[in-house]
Amino acid sequence: MPRSLLAVLVVGLSLTLGACRPDGAGDGAEAFEVPVDYYTLDNGLRVVLSEDHTAPTVVVAVYYNIGFRIEPRDRTGFAHLFEHMMFQGSENLGKMEFVRLVQQSGGVLNGSTRFDFTNYFEIVPAHKLETILWAEADRMKGLAITQENLTNQQGVVINEVKVNVINQPYGGFPWLDMPQYANENWYNSHNFYGDLEDLEAATLEDVQAFFDTYYAPNNAALVIVGDFDPQQARAWVEQYFGDIPAREVPPKPDISEPRQTEEKVFSKTDRLAQRPALAFAYHMPERNSPEYYAMGLIDQILLQGEDSRLHQALVSERGLTGDVSGGINLLGNMYNYDGPMLWTAYLFHDRDVSADSIMAVVDEAVERLRSEPVDQATLDRALVKLRSSLYDEMGGFFGFGRADLLASFALFDDDPARINHLEEAFRSVTPDLILQTAREYLRPTNRTVLTVEPAAQVAAPTG
Repeated sequence: MPRSLLAVLVVGLSLTLGACRPDGAGDGAEAFEVPVDYYTLDNGLRVVLSEDHTAPTVVVAVYYNIGFRIEPRDRTGFAHLFEHMMFQGSENLGKMEFVRLVQQSGGVLNGSTRFDFTNYFEIVPAHKLETILWAEADRMKGLAITQENLTNQQGVVINEVKVNVINQPYGGFPWLDMPQYANENWYNSHNFYGDLEDLEAATLEDVQAFFDTYYAPNNAALVIVGDFDPQQARAWVEQYFGDIPAREVPPKPDISEPRQTEEKVFSKTDRLAQRPALAFAYHMPERNSPEYYAMGLIDQILLQGEDSRLHQALVSERGLTGDVSGGINLLGNMYNYDGPMLWTAYLFHDRDVSADSIMAVVDEAVERLRSEPVDQATLDRALVKLRSSLYDEMGGFFGFGRADLLASFALFDDDPARINHLEEAFRSVTPDLILQTAREYLRPTNRTVLTVEPAAQVAAPTG
């Protein structure tokens, strides 16, 4: 990346999200109002414009409402494989030309596949906005789907699975493992990174059908964040995306999870691991419910930061582990998913520390939250931490974090302006709601525990 753009992007980290307003909490704090201009094209494409003239850069993000959760059966890993295909060329751009177009403009780009969406984004100098909109529209219109491209990317993804999971100590722990152990519905519990035989079995017809079914304007959201003229941006969006025809998108399958009524305990052996590992997860409340926001604050109280109860109990006081990590949605954040989700915590520990002794301490911390209301000081501290985390999300990666939330709320809620009401929802949580939520969702019978046991330790040399 040219130093000039890097300097601009670094300056952009201190982005102004909009006009300040009182947060209504009466504590003198201030909240930010994110500019949101939301509309829909005739073909169903959701468009979100969010101005920010802090730095002369723009973020363009296209989110498709298809993630690995609802990929085809017997084609595990297919949504991720298709993400790779989107960089192999389109009607007017040859193989990898999209990547070169962005990089030669001094920008950066990437894509990812998550539970409920696949996204593609570019961060470029502001004067390149039209070029990027044209390029994104070009691959939405028609992808270069060839056997050569498919075979090539099958090899790339298979190698990625081998490097990141199969041949990696703790590979897939717990982000890939836990959903498979904790969930019952296939849509939530299959190996979304992909079984090798499924990846190898993908055909050209599979790829074409997937593109024709899900990569439609009426199944997508386009977000533009940064330094641009709204009137000009609207004109370009209509010019390049307006004539892409809508397509019939199949109804979403039933992805609900049954209520868990018994604790699940699993163990797996890792031939590459040197130390044991432990993870535990609880099913989350329904997204956007009062209990969902309460769980966001419970996450702060129990798990986030060195002042959290689990860190204090497991690390600071007893020294059972060097750290404990986790949160809501390990493949994103608590805002960018649309279906059943887990709150997960995980840690690594020495061989002379038993998983049972760790879980006894965890139970003590959790049961305290389930048996007595938190005091106002604890709740206030959790709100401060959550607010800080939220604005870190919004400002993350030079404005992409804001684009991510706007796109998610457009796709899942048809309401990107919801970004400006999150604080209010968290502030409405009371100690009594925290208690009720903990009693229902932190039940031992709502929990899945997974231990990773290292292979037998090689005997130390004598002499």
